[in-house]
Parts: sequence; C-alpha cells; structure tokens
Amino acid sequence: MSPSRRTLIGRALALVLGTSLFVSPLLAQTPTRILVGFPAGGGTDAIARILGERLKDELGAPVVVENKAGAGGQIAAQALKAATPDGHTLFLSHDHSITILPLVMKNPGYDSAKDFVPVAGFATFVNAIALSGGTPATSFSTYVDWVRQLGGGKGAVGIPAPASVPQFLVQEVARKNGLDLVAAPYRGSAPMMADMLGNQIAAGVASIPDFIENHKAGKLRVVAVMGTQRQAAMPEVPTFAELGLTGFEEAPYYGLFAPAGTPQATLDRVAAAVQKAIAQPDVRDKLTAMGLTVGYMSGKELGAREQAYGKVWAKIIKDSGFQPQ
Repeated sequence: MSPSRRTLIGRALALVLGTSLFVSPLLAQTPTRILVGFPAGGGTDAIARILGERLKDELGAPVVVENKAGAGGQIAAQALKAATPDGHTLFLSHDHSITILPLVMKNPGYDSAKDFVPVAGFATFVNAIALSGGTPATSFSTYVDWVRQLGGGKGAVGIPAPASVPQFLVQEVARKNGLDLVAAPYRGSAPMMADMLGNQIAAGVASIPDFIENHKAGKLRVVAVMGTQRQAAMPEVPTFAELGLTGFEEAPYYGLFAPAGTPQATLDRVAAAVQKAIAQPDVRDKLTAMGLTVGYMSGKELGAREQAYGKVWAKIIKDSGFQPQ
C-alpha cells in the first residue's frame, strides 16, 4: 500500500473514531424525568409536555415525560417516593395526588408532607361540569331538569378518579338539587372524555384543561365552573356560586414535586428554570389557552397553598360523611 493511500485511510479512520466518540453535551447529561399520574392525551399530560419542552432548554439537559397512570396518580406518587433524591425525577401533579388522596385513603403508600418536597408551582385551575354532545340539555339548569324527567332524578356523571374533588362535587350537586347521581370513576380524564365524545355517558366533571378543546369545538358543553369568578377562557359559562352551589371556591393548583432529601441547590435550580419557562410568552399562552391561570409559586409558597387547600378539603370530605378507605 502506498504511503499516500495509508495516509488517506488513517485520516478517514481518525474522522470516524472522532465522530463516534463525540457526544452532544445535552445528550451526555442524565435526563430529568417528569412523572405524570394520568394517561397520555389528558390535560395533565399535555401540560407536562408543554412545560417539559421549555424546561429542557432552561436546564440544559433532556426532559422526559413518563406516564405512570392509575389510581388517580397514586402510582406516580409512589414512584416519586422511591426515586433517588438527586433532582432527576420530578412529579408534575395537581391537588388530587398531593392533597386529596392522603385525605381519602388510610394508606396511600406515601406521606406528602414527609416524602415529598414542593419545588415550584406554576398555575391554578378550576374544575367544571360538562355535557356530552348527545345530551339535549344546553345549561346546568336544563341538565338538572332533563335528569329529573328522563331518569326520575337518577343519572351517572363521569369523574377522572374515585374519591376525588369531582366526586364530592357530584355528590353536592345531587344533594342541592334532589337528584340521585352516581359518580362513575375512570382511570384518568382521557378515557372519560372518550366516553363523553362517544355519548356513552351524559355528563362529566373534570378540570377546565381537560374540557376546553372539545368545548371550543362544540363537541362538549361546559355548563358550570368552580371558583370565585368566570374563567377568561370561557367567559360565557357561569360559576357554581352563581347557580347557588357554594363551598367550592378554593382553586386547585399545579406544581412540581421532588423526593424528600433532594439538595436545596438542586431544588433552587429547577425552580428557577420553572419561573423562566412560564415567563416565556409561548408557554404562558399555551397554558392559558388550556384554561390555567399561570403564576409562579416558590416551593415555600406552593407548600403553604397545599396546606391551606388541605384544610378546606378535609372539612368538605368529613362533612360529606366519606370514610377513608
């Protein structure tokens, strides 16, 4: 082999080896997992993917959304408890998994106050009741009349998880209006929405982010929302308080949580990334369009809100006569 040919082969080999040994700094870093306790396609999953996409840029490392659906977020919460507290596993959750489940279960497999640490909150939202497209009622009052006329006051209302805020809302709607409504639990909002869109169930209670897209498309009709004021994303829809159903004004929250023992410096870094992410107009606009009220809460502020929210709902659950399972 001629010297010139050996030189060319050597250069080519060096180029190949150099290319194979080069790894992008982004890919070389350990990915951050964002656990979601509900199936892909639901509101919480969509929110996690919007936030995760921007956190990837802010953290300078891959961010992967991992759906661990089932038991109203309990499986994902247990996975967070078992995770190494190094900042690479986070749990994006709303109030149900963090606050409500420990109030309605004797042993959920975790203690939010001891096993988790709030990282940052980024939004609040409200729950609502919506009617499927095949339901002839066009408002909350006509829905109540329709249930009375068609089923003698009996009916089923879908909810994303058992022993959840939507379940207690269904019970209160039934009590206030003299109806016999059964809360039909699903494994998340996505399968509930599928049944509503297929007219398999006449009504459902879930969060605004779960309903808003199909409400705007005219496939479902949101007829009442929780909270102290009408929602900017659907100003035509009255609050339950306007309809005479009070006691459901406390707004639930969305936040990120980490395993207890995660270093404070790591928590601060992630919290700063969340604050920067939701300050970006595209992220804020996407979350707002889903019916969220976007606003940053530090870990301390999120923890305080969690405690206050828990006190309100502990009383509602106790007054309902519900016994922890």
